[in-house]
Amino acid sequence: MIGTLISAIIAGAIIGALARLVLPGKQNISIPITIGLGILGSLIGSFIFHQFSNQDNTKGVDWIALILGVIVAAVLIVGYERFISGRTRV
Repeated sequence: MIGTLISAIIAGAIIGALARLVLPGKQNISIPITIGLGILGSLIGSFIFHQFSNQDNTKGVDWIALILGVIVAAVLIVGYERFISGRTRV
């Protein structure tokens, strides 16, 4: 259980960082938000991959699921930035 959480945090950090790398310009979000959105993107990307794929188990890395995770995380980062930038500070 604890190993799964640590793996998810590491994968989220990597996927979040990759998502920020593919986006142009500078993103004004914190590292914990990047990791959280990376984890969420990874989970959604894996879910989408497994819904449309007939593969039950693959040995090694699911590259398509990883790429989908990066794309979803990039979309989440852009959406988060637009949501935050639309708010006014009081």
